[in-house]
Amino acid sequence: HPGCDQVSGLPLVHAVRPGPVPDPLADTIALTHDERLVRRRRLVGAGGLAAMLDLPRMTALAPGDALVLEDGRLIGVTAAPEALVEVRGDLPRLAWHIGNRHAACQIGPDCLIVRAERVMEAMLLGLGARLTPVQAPFFPEG
Repeated sequence: HPGCDQVSGLPLVHAVRPGPVPDPLADTIALTHDERLVRRRRLVGAGGLAAMLDLPRMTALAPGDALVLEDGRLIGVTAAPEALVEVRGDLPRLAWHIGNRHAACQIGPDCLIVRAERVMEAMLLGLGARLTPVQAPFFPEG
């Protein structure tokens, strides 16, 4: 079928339109930080629209972007909530230790935010950090 991936038979996403995008959207899809780094994969939107993403290179999607199907329909990208931990305390020192472990970290005005992970949390507690679990979209530094 024209406009379908030959292997999956799904509508083909062939481009990304930077946001903000106008309505109407055919569907939306919520993706975690890692899932927003894509090149080729099968996607299913919140409304059930399935499509095959096939981009020429690895692409970082941003919330508000739209995936463009070959027939012109748009699938809106949102950021999915993830299990995270707000880190408070001696932020420069804690940031150094997080960075020394090459862990993804979002820098806020009064806290650091990392993925909820037992070993990282134990290290941070050992360094005197105060930790608060949160469910939120994750936007670590590049």
